Amino acid sequence: MIRVLLADDQALVRAGFRALLDSAPDIEVVAEARDGEEAVRLTRAERPDVVLMDIRMPGVDGLAATERILADRDLSGTRIVILTTFDLDEYIFEALRAGASGFLVKDTEPRDLLQAVRVVHGGEALLSPGITRRLIADYARRPPDAPEPSVRLNGLTDREREVVALVGGGLSNEEIAARLVVSPATAKTHVSRSMVKLGVRDRAQLVVIAYETALVTPRWSQGT
Repeated sequence: MIRVLLADDQALVRAGFRALLDSAPDIEVVAEARDGEEAVRLTRAERPDVVLMDIRMPGVDGLAATERILADRDLSGTRIVILTTFDLDEYIFEALRAGASGFLVKDTEPRDLLQAVRVVHGGEALLSPGITRRLIADYARRPPDAPEPSVRLNGLTDREREVVALVGGGLSNEEIAARLVVSPATAKTHVSRSMVKLGVRDRAQLVVIAYETALVTPRWSQGT
C-alpha cells in the first residue's frame, strides 16, 4: 500500500484528491496538512511514502516545506510531488532544486495523478517532456554565461556524462538506449550509477545538474 500525505490550504481541494486517491486499491491517504509547517510535522509523524505538496500555502510555503522534509535524513524514503495551479518555470526549477521528485498542475487528469503517485513511489522521477521543454526555453531566455568547469562531474566517466546530458534533454531510458545503441538495461545502469556518484535521489535532480553544469545547453537541447 502506498501511503500518501496531502498538503494544500484548501479543504475542498484536499477532499477531492483524497476521494480520488482512496478510490485506488493500492493507495491510502494517511494525513492532510493545511500549510507547510503542518506538512513537515505530519510527514515526520506519519512517514508517508509520497507527499502531494501545494506550493502557495500560508506561513511556510510548499517549496520551503519540501526543502525541510528532504533535508531530514530520517525521511529519506519520502518522495514529494509538487502539485499546484501555477504552471510557472521558476516554480518548476525551484521545486526540482529543492529535491522534489515530480511536478504536476492541478488540472492533471485523475488517472495521471494516480499513475504519478505510483511512478514516484517506484523511485522514478515525474518530469514530463512538456515541463522539460519549458525548462529549456527558460534557460534559452537567460543571458549566456561562461560556466566554470564543475568538479562535481569529475567522478563520472565520459559515457556517464553523456547519459546525464541525455537525461537532461528529457530522454527516457529506452530513448537513451536507442541513441547510444545499447540495451535499455545498460542505459538504466548508467543512469543509476550516475545518480549514485552525484549523490542525487532521482532523475529529476539529474536534470537540474545537467543544466547547472552546462552538460545541457539551450542550443543542444532545442536541437534534440
